Order: sequence, then structure tokens, then C-alpha cells
Amino acid sequence: MSNIARSGRAFSGVPRAARRNGARRLRFFLAVLCARPSFALGYAIVTTVVAIALLAPWLVPYGPMNADPSMYLLPPGGSHVLGTDGTGMDIFSRVLFAPRVDLAIAIVGTFLSATIGGAVGAIVGYYEGQHSWRRALSTFVMRSADVLQAFPVFVFAIALVAVFGQSVKSIILAIAFVNTPIYLRLMRIQVLSISRLRYVEAAYVAGASDVAILRRHVIPNAIAPLVAQLSVNIGWSVLLTAGLSFVGAGVVAPTPEWGSMIAMGFQNVVTGQWWPSVFPGIALCITVFGFALVGASVEVLADPARRRVLSGSLR
Repeated sequence: MSNIARSGRAFSGVPRAARRNGARRLRFFLAVLCARPSFALGYAIVTTVVAIALLAPWLVPYGPMNADPSMYLLPPGGSHVLGTDGTGMDIFSRVLFAPRVDLAIAIVGTFLSATIGGAVGAIVGYYEGQHSWRRALSTFVMRSADVLQAFPVFVFAIALVAVFGQSVKSIILAIAFVNTPIYLRLMRIQVLSISRLRYVEAAYVAGASDVAILRRHVIPNAIAPLVAQLSVNIGWSVLLTAGLSFVGAGVVAPTPEWGSMIAMGFQNVVTGQWWPSVFPGIALCITVFGFALVGASVEVLADPARRRVLSGSLR
């Protein structure tokens, strides 16, 4: 009976310990945000943009694609807070709806590239230096990545969209394609250093398979730089999506998207109607800036050495 009671107490203590660890991590995270206001600003911007994207249908006063020719290029003020564009569509409604398209494309494309690049990079880094066909395959993959990165990213993305056709899926594939070499190289460098550590060699001597070593020992300890890079690349992918739309190779108008909105209003800037381009541009800049700040914070929090230094400075 006493054994059962002890077992019950031990079992009930596991969630309690997990809650304590979670609370400790949360306190440390909040302390970091208080010590680094730029990190807090980044999380605030990203949280706000994501919330706007999710709640846009309930926040906008007008339909994002409802055009009213009688409201042609109205200046900011009145019932149209940010004015209207050259087709009579409400700019405020379109600016709030645009993150639904931009973030969806950027997040899916970035995670796809991180998954493919991380997996290939782990294999390449683990087998590099071995005298077999695996070494030749690793060399071929790295030289192929060199060739891909030799092309200007924006021109390469335009070429991919031209090949696959102008659609949201094509933009996602283009983003994934141009970002994959970044994650491949990051994971390769991490795996190269980790695979030579003693605990990995001990697992190999103990008879663990290559798949088990990669899955249990190498990849979990090598993934931190990829997580930090994700946030930066999401912001960069939002910018790339807007750039493709600006030159006419991205999201097709009148779908609310920041790049296409800037392109639609650009011709009116020279005649003094600046608001159709300026307000989407400001929203785009703030969003990219927020993701860059979040990426910087994740890079610090994911690095154990820098996290220990930061923890010591907070005491």
C-alpha cells in the first residue's frame, strides 16, 4: 500500500515539476524583455500583425476589394481613415487584410525551406569526410547550393514564378527554393561540429544507427540557429512577396497585398496622391522590422552560452 502511495505521489509530482520549470522559463523570458526593450518591441509588433491578420474580417469597415468609383482617390480622413486608392477601394481595410496573404505565403514558404534545407544539411554534414559514395553525394549537394546562391535572389525568384506560373503556390515554391540553401548551410555547419563530440561518438560505438544518432543526438542540438533564422526569414519572405507583387510577378491585383498596393498607387505619387503607396509601405516596413527584432531575440535565447551570460546579467 505504501508503495502505491509513493508511486502516486511521484506521478503527481511530474506535472508539478513541469509547471515549475515552465514558470521559471516564463519569468526569465519576461525579465529578458524588460532588460531588452527592443526584443519586447519586436514581439509586440509581430503579435499585433498576427492578431490583425486573424481578426481582419471583424476590424475593417469596408470590404477589401469593394471598389466605388465615386470615392476615387479620397485623401485620409472622414469615413475613410487612410483614404481610398485609384479604384475607390478603402486603403485602411486593404492594409489590414494584406497580412493574411503576406504572412501565409511567407510562413509556409519559410517553414518548407527550413524543413528541406535542415534535413538535407543534417545528412550532408553528418556524412561529410567519409570515404564513400556518401561523401561524393555531400559534395554534389553543396556545389549545387553554391550554384543556386550565385544567382541574385530576387531575379531567381522572378524566374521561378515565370516557370511555375503566377499564383500563390508558385510564390511559396519560389520562397522555399531560394531559402533552402541558407538552412542547408546552417544545419551542415552545426552538424559538422556536433557530430565530432564525444557523446555522439559514444552512441556510434554503442551500436546506434546513423538515423538514431541524427534524430536523438545531433539534430536536437543543432536546430537552434535554424529556429533563430526562421523569424528573420519570415520577415524577409514578406518583403520578397511584396517585391514580386510590386513588379507584377506576385499576387494578382486586386487581392489585398502590400506590394501590389504600393504598385497600384505608385503612379499617383507624382501627382500628389501619396497615401495609396505610403501607408502599405509603412505597414510592410514595420512588419519586417518586427520579425528582425524577434529573430535577434530568438538567436540570443536559443544559444546556451549567451543565455547564461544574459541570465547572469539579470541577477
